[in-house]
Amino acid sequence: MAIVTPSWGGPACFPHRFNAGMRVLAEEFGLDAVVMPNACQPADWLDRNPEARAEDVMRAFADPSISAVITSIGGDDAVRLIPWLDPRVIAENPKAFIGYSDATVLHFACLKAGVTSFYGPTVMAGFAENGGMHDLTKAALRRMLFSASPPGVLPHNTDGWADERLDWADPANQTRKRRMNAPVPPRLWQGSGRVRGPLIGGCADVLEMIKGTDLWPPLERWDGAILFYETSEEAPPPSLVARWLRNFGAQGILGRLAGLIVGRPGGGVSPARHDDYGAAIARVLAEYGAEHIPLITGLDFGHTDPMTVLPYGVEAEIDCHAVSISIPDGAMSDRTGPGEGHA
Repeated sequence: MAIVTPSWGGPACFPHRFNAGMRVLAEEFGLDAVVMPNACQPADWLDRNPEARAEDVMRAFADPSISAVITSIGGDDAVRLIPWLDPRVIAENPKAFIGYSDATVLHFACLKAGVTSFYGPTVMAGFAENGGMHDLTKAALRRMLFSASPPGVLPHNTDGWADERLDWADPANQTRKRRMNAPVPPRLWQGSGRVRGPLIGGCADVLEMIKGTDLWPPLERWDGAILFYETSEEAPPPSLVARWLRNFGAQGILGRLAGLIVGRPGGGVSPARHDDYGAAIARVLAEYGAEHIPLITGLDFGHTDPMTVLPYGVEAEIDCHAVSISIPDGAMSDRTGPGEGHA
């Protein structure tokens, strides 16, 4: 497994946090991680050198000794890597790519290449969770990446979720568990029965940056897809999310979807305001004649902890009666690289 830093230079800023995540990769999952040459460069150097960040990503995919690639942390400018990303290299060297948030850019490069990637934790956010990685996140990784069996129904979170911010600059916080909010079941806003479709999506804030680029899928790629959608720790308000989704509507995407699933809002948004996002999204769907497609909010992916793992391009099923999401078929394939413990 290779560690890359395609965005913010977090490993150099908080090496104790990065090292904590690396220990979990080794001790909990038995993974031999190779840190790519530029992954731990100073943050200001990485900011000035997007080509070097992209070079690490491309080198990791091209190296036949590496079977998976994971991002160290997110950020806000992976879009700057696009000129140096080569989907042909990714297509010729399929392997599991893992990350979330700004890594959405790289997921869409994998999608263009026809390679399944996985929207899930990063080394510093997820693996290095304060006080230890959440059980739900660990189970999701094992189910998606270490087994050829179908993942099945994604389990509902009965342990609660954390949004408390503990300063990463204080090493003592690394062993301090964050406060957990009471679990809240996902909510069905509209739709009935069961629908299936390939998963496409990511961080809403980052999707805005890649619209119109070479990585943005053609309109037909959205036919029958299930859009998974979540917001960053910057907590964009529901009104802004609605405006972003109207662009999907204007492109003709919303009317082509089989369904829309939404992660719990990031950024410490009060639980009392979570339904404001669902209401805004449902309103936009109605504006574009998509009031019939299933819409479920409050799911455990993206900028929330614990987080599940979602595979791009793999068929998922929405069960409106059970208000659940399942992955009926195995996520690992010859388009992701070796599975069953070889990540």
